[in-house]
Amino acid sequence: MCFTIYSANLAYSRVYKPVLEQLGVTYPQYITIIALWEEDRQTVKSLSETLFLEPSTMTPMLQRLEAMGYVTRMRDDEDERSVRVSLTEAGRQLREKGLGFGELTVKASGLPPDEFRALQRAVARLRDNLREAGK
Repeated sequence: MCFTIYSANLAYSRVYKPVLEQLGVTYPQYITIIALWEEDRQTVKSLSETLFLEPSTMTPMLQRLEAMGYVTRMRDDEDERSVRVSLTEAGRQLREKGLGFGELTVKASGLPPDEFRALQRAVARLRDNLREAGK
């Protein structure tokens, strides 16, 4: 099971690659932007937990996204130790450029859309259960 999920992830990444290259971002950068589309003004810690990445990995990536003009980082007004990350207008516009990404991956999977969504829910449930068991 572990290798199957790992290798499916690699295959999935190959489908994403041309779209990501067109957008000029890496997959970790793209999922960071997606997480901020879903909930803007997150702390670095919150983003790290959401994306299963170490804060030490997030910081240089966020610095690159900031240099690209997609995010801003600011100290939290209520807790100076925390840094909040927000999308810029350019970061929000990436969403428009990335529309159709989901359809592309569903089509590439060869699965009917309802089966694809069911599989996505099952894998998310597996991930959540494993995450809980690993605590």
